[in-house]
Amino acid sequence: MSHLILHHYPSSPFSEKIRAVLGFKQLAWKSVIIPSVMPKPDVVALTGGYRKTPFLQIGADIYCDSALICDVLEHEQPEPVLYPPHLKGVARVFAQWADSTLFWAAMAYNLQPKGAAVLFANLPPAAAQVFGEDRREMSAGMQRLRPADATAAYRSYLRRIAHMAEEHDFLFGAEPCLADFAAYHPLWFTRQCVPVMADIFAATPAVLEWMDRIAALGHGRMEKFSAADAITVAAGMEPLPLTDDVFQDEHGIPLGSQVTIAAESFGTEPTEGELIAATRTRYTLRRTDPRAGTVHVHFPRIGYVLRPVTSAS
Repeated sequence: MSHLILHHYPSSPFSEKIRAVLGFKQLAWKSVIIPSVMPKPDVVALTGGYRKTPFLQIGADIYCDSALICDVLEHEQPEPVLYPPHLKGVARVFAQWADSTLFWAAMAYNLQPKGAAVLFANLPPAAAQVFGEDRREMSAGMQRLRPADATAAYRSYLRRIAHMAEEHDFLFGAEPCLADFAAYHPLWFTRQCVPVMADIFAATPAVLEWMDRIAALGHGRMEKFSAADAITVAAGMEPLPLTDDVFQDEHGIPLGSQVTIAAESFGTEPTEGELIAATRTRYTLRRTDPRAGTVHVHFPRIGYVLRPVTSAS
C-alpha cells in the first residue's frame, strides 16, 4: 500500500510538476482530487488554512508547497536523483526562477480570453467567473503582468530554454533534475490545458522535444483515493518523529509558540498552530482538527512568513 497521498486536481500546473517527479522516481501514490476553488473543507481539515495546490500527505504529516514536496520525495526515493551533487545549487536557483518568474509570465499569457475560453469551454457558464474571483482573492496585492508584456517575456524564456534543450536531452545534461520539472509545468499547461495558445512554441521545436521526453517519464503508479479516506488516515496515525535539528532561530520566536505561517504573495491564507520545528529549510506546526486529529503541517522557509499569533494581522 502506498503511503504517499497527493491532493491535487488534473489541470493544476504545480500538481503536474509533482506528478512528473513521481513518474521520474516511479513511485506509487494515492490520488485525492480536490476542488480548484474555495471552499475546500477537506483540504483545510488537513492543512489548517493553506489552500494552494498540491499538497502531499504521509500519514499525519502534511507537506505544503511543491518545492518542499520535491525534497520529501527525494528523501523517500533517493534514486534517480532530483538534485545531482554537481547541480544542487544551480538546479534549486533555476527552479525558484521557473516556479515564479516563468510561471507567472506563462499563466498571464495562457489565460488571455482565447485561452480562458478553451479552459472553461466544458464547464457551466459561471465557472470562469468563480475561478477568476477566487484567483483574484489569492493574488490580492500582487503585481501581475499585462498580456502583451507576458507574451514577450514568455517568448524570450522559451528561447532560453530551447538553447539549453538543444545542448542536451534535458536542461542540464543527459538526465532530468529538479530544474526540468520546475520549467516543465507552466509550459505543460499551455500545451495541454489551453492548446489554442500553443502556437507560441512554433519557434522553439527543441522545447517541444524536451517536453515530450519529460512526459514520457509518466506519473508513476497512481491509485484513486477519497478525501474522506485521507482524513481517516491522518486521524488514525501519529505524526512522524522530528529530526534532532529542529531549531534555527531567525525570528526570536521560541518553539512552543502559537504562530501563523503564510505564503509571501500568492495564496496568503495563514495556517495557525504550535511551532515545533524551525530547521534550516522548513517550519513545522502542530495543530489539531476535529476530523483529522493531531497533524504536523510542514512549510519551506523560502517563500513563507512566520509570525507570532499576537502580532499576526
